[in-house]
Amino acid sequence: MQTSAVPDLAHTHARPVHWLGTATAMAAVVALAALLQPGPATASQTGGITTAAAPAAPAPAPDASAVTYPLDCAGAPGVVAKKASGDLDGDGRPETVAAAHCDAGSGTPPSGVYVLTRGNGPAPRVVATLVEPSERLLLRDLAVRDGAVTATLLGYSSADVPRCCPDREETVKWRWTGGKFVRSGPVEASGM
Repeated sequence: MQTSAVPDLAHTHARPVHWLGTATAMAAVVALAALLQPGPATASQTGGITTAAAPAAPAPAPDASAVTYPLDCAGAPGVVAKKASGDLDGDGRPETVAAAHCDAGSGTPPSGVYVLTRGNGPAPRVVATLVEPSERLLLRDLAVRDGAVTATLLGYSSADVPRCCPDREETVKWRWTGGKFVRSGPVEASGM
């Protein structure tokens, strides 16, 4: 008979104290694992796993028809002729730029160009006037792109030019800088 190279382990029979120690150690490991769990993961429709909440949808741009414009229309209603929306001040919320004039019934009333934002209440409010109606300008184009307002303004070279037929055109741009709208341009175009 050959002797074993391993010592005799007859003295290592498990006793109840050993089982109790093993059970206590396992319970501690399970409890520690439960405390160190990562946050819950959620499956998305695109097939990825995401742990952060999805960003909220941006608020809609202010409604240009829900504002009373600072126009002196002598009892005639005001009309919004053109509007454009976009984030002008970089706060992540869109503003609306509206060109409004008096509904004169005939002729070509001058336009005012206004910037609208959402107020503290449900109604939007006028926060800036880019073109005063007293400047006697008409608006042909209005756009908001890359945080800037661009417009093509039509005007008159003298009081002798009929109000039906503006003879001056300029393209201007306004950008929010230093807490106010700064106008750049014009790029003059001769005659139309």
